[in-house]
Amino acid sequence: MNLSFPGHGYLLIGGLILVGGGLLIISLIFNLRVAHSVRADVRYREKLHEYYRNTFSQLGVILIGIGVSLFMFFFQQNYQDQRRRETELNQVLARLAVRVARGAPVMEALAEFDPVLDEGGPYFRPEDGGASGAVSAQGMELARQIAELRLIDRDVDLQEFARLNISADLESSFVANELDPSLWFGIVRDESEVRYATTQLALDLKDLGEAIGDGPLEAAVADPDRQQRIKQEALDVLYDADLLRQRSRRLLGRACWMLSKGAGFVALKPVAEIEADTKSHREWLDLSRPHLAKLKSGSGDCFSLLRYEEGP
Repeated sequence: MNLSFPGHGYLLIGGLILVGGGLLIISLIFNLRVAHSVRADVRYREKLHEYYRNTFSQLGVILIGIGVSLFMFFFQQNYQDQRRRETELNQVLARLAVRVARGAPVMEALAEFDPVLDEGGPYFRPEDGGASGAVSAQGMELARQIAELRLIDRDVDLQEFARLNISADLESSFVANELDPSLWFGIVRDESEVRYATTQLALDLKDLGEAIGDGPLEAAVADPDRQQRIKQEALDVLYDADLLRQRSRRLLGRACWMLSKGAGFVALKPVAEIEADTKSHREWLDLSRPHLAKLKSGSGDCFSLLRYEEGP
C-alpha cells in the first residue's frame, strides 16, 4: 500500500497514533495520581489530576481515532487506485495484443520486398558499400527488378503500416509516464520513420513511373539516358523499402516482446539486440533472432511473426 498524503501519509498516521497512545499512557499516570489523592484525602489535587486525566485521555482517543480514520481512507483510496491501474493496464495489454495480431498480415505483405532487396546478398545502402544484385542491377536485370517492384506496389497497401502505431495505445495511459524513456523513445522514433518511409515510398514509386513513361519498360531501360534516371529512382525505392522493413519489423518485434511479458512490460528495459541500429536488415535479424525466437506469440514465436523471406 502506498499512502502518500502530503507526500508521507504513513508518517502522519503513525505519528497521530503514536502521540495518541502516549497521551493515553499519560492519562493512566494521572489516573494513578487521582487514586493516590483520594487515599490521601487531598480534594484539590484529586480534582486537578482528574482534569488532566480526562483531558489527556480525550485527546489521545481523538488523535487515535483520526489516525485510524485516515488509515482507512487512504487504504480505500489506494485499493481503488490499484484497481484502476490494473484495469487500465489490462486495457493497454488488450490493445497491444490487437496491434500485434493485426501486424502479422502487414508483415506478410512486407515480406514481398525481401526477395527483391536481398537478391545476390543482404541489401546494404549504397553509402554503406552496397553492391548486391539489388543495387547493381542494370539493363534487363533492372527491368525485371522494376517489374517486381510494380507488382509489389499493387499488392502492398502502405496505409496498413499505420496499424503498427502502438504509441497511440500507450500515450493516453499511465504507461507512457512509467515506461523506460529509452524504450519509449525507440518506439516513437521507429513509428516516425515508418511514416516517413511509407510517404517517401509512395512518392518514389510515382517518380519511378514518371521516369519510365507510358512506353514499354524494356524500351525505357534500353535508352542510356533514361536508364540512368530510372536506375536512380529504383535505388530510391529500394532505400525507402529497406527503411520501411527495418523499422516495421523492429516495431512489431518489440511489441511482441512487450506483450509476452504481460503486466510486467511496464518495468522492462531496452534490449540491445532489438534496439541495435545495424547496416543491413539481415544483420539485425541475425542479432535479434536468438532473443525473439524464445518469446511466444500465439502458436508461434515473436521472430516467426516477422515473416522474413531471404532473397535467392
